[in-house]
Amino acid sequence: MKPYNTLDDVNVENKTVLVRVDFNMPLDKKTLDILDDTRIRLALPTIQELMNKKAKIVILAHQGKQGSWDFISMQKHAAMLQKLLGKPVKFVDDIYGEKAKNAIKNLKPGEIIFLDNVRKFAGETEKKPPEEHAKSELIQQLYPLADIYVNDAFAAAHRAQCSLTGFTAMLPSYAGRLLEKELVTLEKAVSNPEKPSVFLFGGAKFADVIVTIDHLLANKIADQVLLTGLTANAFLKAKGVNLGEKNEQSFGEDGTPKIFQEITTVYNKFKDQIHLPVDFAIEENGKRKEITLNDLPTDKNLFDIGGKTISEFKNVLKTAKTVFVSGPCGVFENPLFKKGTEEIFSFIAQSKTFSIAGGGHTVAALEQLKLNKKFSHVSTGGGALEKFMMGEKLVVVEALKKAKNRPLVTCK
Repeated sequence: MKPYNTLDDVNVENKTVLVRVDFNMPLDKKTLDILDDTRIRLALPTIQELMNKKAKIVILAHQGKQGSWDFISMQKHAAMLQKLLGKPVKFVDDIYGEKAKNAIKNLKPGEIIFLDNVRKFAGETEKKPPEEHAKSELIQQLYPLADIYVNDAFAAAHRAQCSLTGFTAMLPSYAGRLLEKELVTLEKAVSNPEKPSVFLFGGAKFADVIVTIDHLLANKIADQVLLTGLTANAFLKAKGVNLGEKNEQSFGEDGTPKIFQEITTVYNKFKDQIHLPVDFAIEENGKRKEITLNDLPTDKNLFDIGGKTISEFKNVLKTAKTVFVSGPCGVFENPLFKKGTEEIFSFIAQSKTFSIAGGGHTVAALEQLKLNKKFSHVSTGGGALEKFMMGEKLVVVEALKKAKNRPLVTCK
């Protein structure tokens, strides 16, 4: 018996089902087109099962956050879901107003509607317990129209946000097939991982990774840590390396003196286990050019790791029995700068190690390189996966567990 309910525990026929998925996709910054459809495809088993069982399906999802360049409506996501399903998916440019409520009321068994970006609701990203979120306008307007709630958003399972946990206090709640699969697979992977284990962190997010690295090394979950991308740049700056004004501007509002002091503390504790790049790729006259640490600072962006770093990282990876990857090694979308990601990811894929990859851009890179089926497990989660690997409780899963064992509250 699982500590949370799954679709095996409910009859959904003719029921209105709110399905919270994570379709927060990597987008092209110029066209805002979706670069990779993996997260949608991985959620298809849940949606198809609900369709086949004649449920009335209401999709809830988010893209970006208010104020960010990728904060857009879900219309393109609905169109992509429709294409992948081969069944009509009606997009509703509303979340909980009259247009959305009327669309839900008019649903017929087996039909799907896709509501707009839930983060257009200002209270969506507030961190509160499920019972507090349940009092919000979003939950109060939608839950009376539904019979059950299904959460299939593993990638957001670490977020105590409104549409992710609030419905669990008001409706019978269940884990979708993707969330269920992620939890079952990862539980097996982390309960007794083979050693040595190597963690590679890349991509553009670095503030949260500092605590993760400290925990992984202090608790001997990881034996070695490889850093690329903005995280690596942040560690180099903390060491006193002058990256150049353009590269240091990339740290944005996260680049505070406090953050760099935290990095310095972590690095000094584990400097023998944390591996940083020794060379980089920049663009010069439309071509890839590799430079070393001695060539810094530079007025060019550091877009990829260089050949010497690739070789050093491979030497660490070749001894690993378990490898965890979160984030590409560079701007892989640009052919000039996919070398680091391609060589490192291919090296892992061809090895006999148990390999886990997670995060939207990581999955997009594996898809582009046609390596996704060569990793042992490709997870939809980035932050959620990291927290799971650290043994932290995921608030969405905890909410589903509570929902299984408690009476529903009423707060009208």
